[in-house]
Amino acid sequence: MNIPESERMGRSQLESINIINALRRGTVPAGGLERIAVGLEIEESVIDQQLAFVAEGGGDTKFIRGEYGSGKTFLVARALEIARNKGFVTTHVVVSASAPLHKLRGVYQQICANLGTNEEEHAIKTIVDNWLYAIEERMLSVSGSSCEDAALESATEREIESAFSGISETNSALAAVLRAYYAANNTGNFPLAQSALGWISAEPNIGRDLKQKAGIRGDIDDTLAFIFLRGLVEIIHGAGYKGLAIAVDELETTQGLQRNQREKGYQTLVRIIDALDSGDMPRCYFLFTGTPALFDGSRGIRSIPPLYDRISVVQSDSFRNPRQPQIVLSKFDTAKLELVAIKVIDVYAQAYGEPDRERVSHRFIRAMIRKITTRFGGRVDVIPRIFLKEFVDILDKCELYPDYNPADAYDFDAGHLKGELKKEEEAVMVVEF
Repeated sequence: MNIPESERMGRSQLESINIINALRRGTVPAGGLERIAVGLEIEESVIDQQLAFVAEGGGDTKFIRGEYGSGKTFLVARALEIARNKGFVTTHVVVSASAPLHKLRGVYQQICANLGTNEEEHAIKTIVDNWLYAIEERMLSVSGSSCEDAALESATEREIESAFSGISETNSALAAVLRAYYAANNTGNFPLAQSALGWISAEPNIGRDLKQKAGIRGDIDDTLAFIFLRGLVEIIHGAGYKGLAIAVDELETTQGLQRNQREKGYQTLVRIIDALDSGDMPRCYFLFTGTPALFDGSRGIRSIPPLYDRISVVQSDSFRNPRQPQIVLSKFDTAKLELVAIKVIDVYAQAYGEPDRERVSHRFIRAMIRKITTRFGGRVDVIPRIFLKEFVDILDKCELYPDYNPADAYDFDAGHLKGELKKEEEAVMVVEF
């Protein structure tokens, strides 16, 4: 579809403003990440190739390894952006006390709650509706446009059952609840339809009415979550998407659990990897992140030899190979941060107009980096979030005030950061007396 030049410029400016707004808040922008990415070309290419394979019916995974400040969060966000642009549904799970790795129900619930596309966040209803609509369209193409509503509904319900025949051999509840959802929508019983979506998403406290209507008992538990995830991917593909890309963040949290819980969580990873490799989870891509301690520590992945064997890397020289199971990220350095700053200036120009590049010159950027790193023990790797927040503030002042000269006026004052520093930032901050 040809988009008018004026509309394209409008979209580009909107994306630019969204990027700058996120940097002002110290967060990773929701889109346009390729415009501020630095030094990730090889990693992005590998992820792009993996997603192309998954889009054709394969299954794959990647572990991203790096210390705080290496850019794990950014690369995950960029990978999900690449996936959405390729036609995938994406979701982001954070391993935590409420969703530990060994409790698959909680992980599955987060997966469902955070499903998103390029057009919509929290997209599970749209995905299921599109899947049902595609089934109806197929039924109409077979029977002809004169098919009566009752006959169409009956044929669609049979097709729902057929679509999950393999899963129904293990558990028939998913097909039953989807039929109940379809019927509830057709009769205008929207509270029941919402309950059906809630049950499919493993939400707690779903009313008895749905279970009676669908003819099911119980809820999705840890033993069923893996099976239902496969069903969810089938729905996603049937709705016209390429597949599902799942980012599982902060895997290192698992190290703090009791031994039996920790080992059960790591065995979950073995199960996922083996299912992907054996073809049992087609069109599904998993992306995991963790710190070096997760991979090498005594309470980490090394403690489970079958898992360590599957995802360990061969590293005999300085040429990292991101096609191996792990992408190993190096710490952020001054050169990379300078490049990001230049890219941010370009984005800012698209959002608000061309800044005075003499006032925010390369020399000033380097001086600003030195001023901030001095207060954080010389650690460039921990300051990118803080630096970019401060840098956008300077760009704003240059745009608002023609007589503002940051080279004379700017001095880093950490006092205003009190209460908003992350623990890794606080740990290296030099306290002034």
